[in-house]
Amino acid sequence: MAAPILSYEGLGLIQGEGWLFRGIDLYVGERDRLALIGRNGAGKTTLLKCLAGMIETDEGKRTIVPGTSVVLLEQDPVMTGHATLRDWVLAGRDAPQAHDAEAIAHQLGIDLSREVGTASGGERRRAAITRALAQEPDVLLLDEPTNHLDLGAIEWLEDWLKRFKGAFIVISHDRTFLTRLTRSVLWLDRGQLRRAEIGFGGFEAWTERVYEEEARAAEKLDARLKLELHWLQRGVTARRRRNQGRLAKLGELRAQRAAMLGGQGAAKIALAKDDTKSKVVIDADRVFKAYGDRQIIRDFTLRVQRGDRIGVVGPNGAGKTTLLKLLTGEMAPDSGKVTLAKTLSGIVIDQQRKLMDPAKRVRDVLAHGGDWIEVRGVKKHIKGYLKEFLFDPGLVDAPIGSLSGGERSRLLLAREFAREANLLVLDEPTNDLDLETLDLLQEVIADYEGTVLIVSHDRDFLDRTVTVTLGLDGSGRVDVVAGGYEDWQKRRNPPRHGEGDRVAKRRGGGGPTQGSAAPPSAPAALPPSRPGEDRKKLTYKDQRDLDRLPGEIERIAQDIAVAEQLLTDPDLYLRDPGRFADLTKRIEQLRAEKDAAEERWLEVAAMAEALNA
Repeated sequence: MAAPILSYEGLGLIQGEGWLFRGIDLYVGERDRLALIGRNGAGKTTLLKCLAGMIETDEGKRTIVPGTSVVLLEQDPVMTGHATLRDWVLAGRDAPQAHDAEAIAHQLGIDLSREVGTASGGERRRAAITRALAQEPDVLLLDEPTNHLDLGAIEWLEDWLKRFKGAFIVISHDRTFLTRLTRSVLWLDRGQLRRAEIGFGGFEAWTERVYEEEARAAEKLDARLKLELHWLQRGVTARRRRNQGRLAKLGELRAQRAAMLGGQGAAKIALAKDDTKSKVVIDADRVFKAYGDRQIIRDFTLRVQRGDRIGVVGPNGAGKTTLLKLLTGEMAPDSGKVTLAKTLSGIVIDQQRKLMDPAKRVRDVLAHGGDWIEVRGVKKHIKGYLKEFLFDPGLVDAPIGSLSGGERSRLLLAREFAREANLLVLDEPTNDLDLETLDLLQEVIADYEGTVLIVSHDRDFLDRTVTVTLGLDGSGRVDVVAGGYEDWQKRRNPPRHGEGDRVAKRRGGGGPTQGSAAPPSAPAALPPSRPGEDRKKLTYKDQRDLDRLPGEIERIAQDIAVAEQLLTDPDLYLRDPGRFADLTKRIEQLRAEKDAAEERWLEVAAMAEALNA
């Protein structure tokens, strides 16, 4: 193993009345790709600033190889005092060369002549990325780099980081981004930093094993700590174990939508039954909208039914916000018609998070200063409701100003989901949320009985959540696809003849890319029956797969857990590098097998459901 270019020993920082973290040791090699994971409020951003030397720690030592350049990409860099984005990018002692900055800005699609005061969040983020990358650092520290970026910019950044010759540590809620780029995980949890030489795909299994060990050790501790471990750690673990059932249900819903949309995804959803009309909450018929000579939405037709979870995707400026406003009646089309159900009542959770006075307390925001909150008609004690959204009940009297950005976003979700409404509009809901809160948000949306419209650039979140995707490309056309982001991508870029088989072989038997958490697309239609054959049951092979695959998936998961446990040995690489390499390769193979098995099981389960309907 190569010598580190950065090392941190015994880092400790006091925040408020106690230690935010203490005793942290971290070594960064010249090509490390590290994901820094932790709950909102755990101190991830603060730790990153300590690593960058922007915050002086109360304890510990930072050692850096002479000549090593370390650059931090902050979430919200201060740009005051600069007239244009270019002025800010090229300011300071370590400013990049102008031609390098302009080249990267061009590829990111940002005009650096934009005035700072009028720049959007996405433009400011692109400028910050331009400044960080153009400095050609040896170590990049990235704090939520995909926030406010559209899909094109995210994919460009992924490609750049894959070619990057230095090291990076990244904080991100974007599972797809982390899975594609990182090779090791740093987990900041309750003031301690743990490291595992595993890809992000193995993170959840690893943390669950840690929690299991702590739960056993907690038997010797007092009842209060055991209770905390129960609602925080075990609750998170149980939630993740319910993911499989949610994904199976999502697959069924997508299959139903695929049948309604027809083979070519025609936008007009056919009415399968006479009583379906009563379920329609939004009926858009041949909608057209333009700004001047530019067509934003053209010939768009869609019936949204109660319980639909609609994802809206596309590059910035393609018309996503306009489409949302048309569907919710906030804006009238130039031609065509949008009809809303008379009983439709909605709430909007927007990406600006315009909600709370920093001086107010948590109980003021949730319960108007009281102890009880009405959650969709049911009274709940505020402390119990806070637990449901992964808050320590002791925060009930904490001022809003003391919460992290992610905690404020989570509190906003808690408040809005308590309201009586049958339509939720979520505009970039994943910004500033940690992974555990994203799991929670997916569960809440899955259980929500109303209709949900979601604008998001988080590919994994859409793949885990939505039943129908509306894809915009900026031409005015809107693709209507049953499924999530990956299903939309397949529609846009279908594999060439024979390419699908080659990709399936490379991925290990037809499963998705290693580490992907996305559910499969809606199952294909059943094969046509032969003359005289009435298809009333599964084939022998399909039934056999339906019966055997749950056990097979569990067996593979156990094999992965065993191999990953061996990799947590910090001395394994030095002691036996060959064994380390074999285990890493074995885990990749097992994950591919598990993904393929899960996809096949969801397919045959949907087929069985269709036959039994």
